[in-house]
Amino acid sequence: MFEIKRYTSNLSAEWDNFVLNSKNGTFLLMRPYMDYHSDRFEDYSLLFYRNDRLYALLPANIKDLTLYSHQGLTYGGLIMSPSCSAEGVLHLFEEMNAYLRYRGVRRVVYKAIPHIYSTMPAEEDLYALFRCGARLIARGISTTTDYHCLLRWNKDRHTALNRSRRNALTVRKTHDISCFWPILTANLQQRHNVMPVHTAEEMEMLIGRWPDHIVLYEALSAEGETLGGMLAYYTGRVLHSQYLAASAEGKKCGAIEAIMERVMQEEGFAYFDFGISTEEGGNILNEGLIYQKEGFGGRGICYDTYEYHI
Repeated sequence: MFEIKRYTSNLSAEWDNFVLNSKNGTFLLMRPYMDYHSDRFEDYSLLFYRNDRLYALLPANIKDLTLYSHQGLTYGGLIMSPSCSAEGVLHLFEEMNAYLRYRGVRRVVYKAIPHIYSTMPAEEDLYALFRCGARLIARGISTTTDYHCLLRWNKDRHTALNRSRRNALTVRKTHDISCFWPILTANLQQRHNVMPVHTAEEMEMLIGRWPDHIVLYEALSAEGETLGGMLAYYTGRVLHSQYLAASAEGKKCGAIEAIMERVMQEEGFAYFDFGISTEEGGNILNEGLIYQKEGFGGRGICYDTYEYHI
């Protein structure tokens, strides 16, 4: 039923055009974004053709006889055309598993695309995973705000927002991350002893490639000093917080609350997604972090990872 091709660079234009017209793709799943870290992963992305027409894509890499979808991405499940059906996707998985088995792959680890990123129902892959005997091996909980059903902020967030107003903080949108990145790096080192996933140079490169999709909301003092920021991804229906941090002074002045007030005024989005507040595959919940996010009226959605053997 399907012709399966492994991705090569000469298929990049076809890949990207399909993502743009799919029912659950975002710019993170297009090749100019995926390929910035191609040196870290052995790409094993697949294209599925039905009746000589591209039917679906799977962003993937391979390591130790395991196919991952995709280790370099927050999510990376099957990207589907609007014509994809439950029957079609079920057969696609059957034929993909035969294709992989013949080539020595023994295991699949699959990150599903959360439903908020889809423009229409697109969970045919979850049914196919069930039929493959897949088991859930990781579940991160993210905090998401529905722009059509905004909940009230809690008292702590309102108090901090009032401080930001008394301190005359302003928020601007910019592509210049030079003042924000040291604040972000210091926060991550002090709180988690880690560095940002992206280097400043990588992020500047990605912003250059995707200026309409990546923007910094920067909180400034009355004197023009950068007190904090949120690096946001515009992914169709979702405005996603990739990085959020404030300096010590910014935290005192309500910089995060000033940014969130500005973000909640955005139009053209269905959801604002803070990102997950879990570690070790979801087995540890950062209660303080998720409390802060829920204080802005956010509630939970799950980022799930499945595994099955072939």
